[in-house]
Amino acid sequence: MILSDKKILEEIENKNIVISPFDRKCLGTNSYDVHLGEWLSVYDDDVLDAKKHNKATSFKMSKDGHLLLPSRLYLGVTQEYTETYKYVPFLEGKSSIGRLGIDIHATAGKGDVGFKNFWTLEISVKQPCIVYPFMPIGQLIYFMVEGEVENSYDKKKSAKYNKKNNKPVESMMWKNFLKNK
Repeated sequence: MILSDKKILEEIENKNIVISPFDRKCLGTNSYDVHLGEWLSVYDDDVLDAKKHNKATSFKMSKDGHLLLPSRLYLGVTQEYTETYKYVPFLEGKSSIGRLGIDIHATAGKGDVGFKNFWTLEISVKQPCIVYPFMPIGQLIYFMVEGEVENSYDKKKSAKYNKKNNKPVESMMWKNFLKNK
């Protein structure tokens, strides 16, 4: 079941959902619009290796925007910091973004109960496109969870993306290979 606008507001009031900054005008019928933060990152190497830490360089976009190219993966970040208790947050691109040929996530659209952070976006484009800091980029949708959560994301020792960061965070897949040694 997806939370309605009234239920999202109620759960913000109850501190089960945190969105900062929060703007009532961004609340849709059953979602909340989030914005592209001012930081983007690109990987330093052209060939990425799942077994190693692929370093990325972050840069602040100018107010005049940044040209995204189809041959590149960009990591972005939401302007909004979120915390979610009791619900599963999903991040989807806005339809207006999709109609520009922009994908905001490759596979990581679902958050977890206990997620407390900015959202890293895996941005790719179908054709060259200029994006701007603080433009609407996606929408958060909240799903109810059936049953009690035993181990929320913020308490998991194995969670790789718990460190609060307002810059995009590169893949931590390489940490999975350390466990297997």
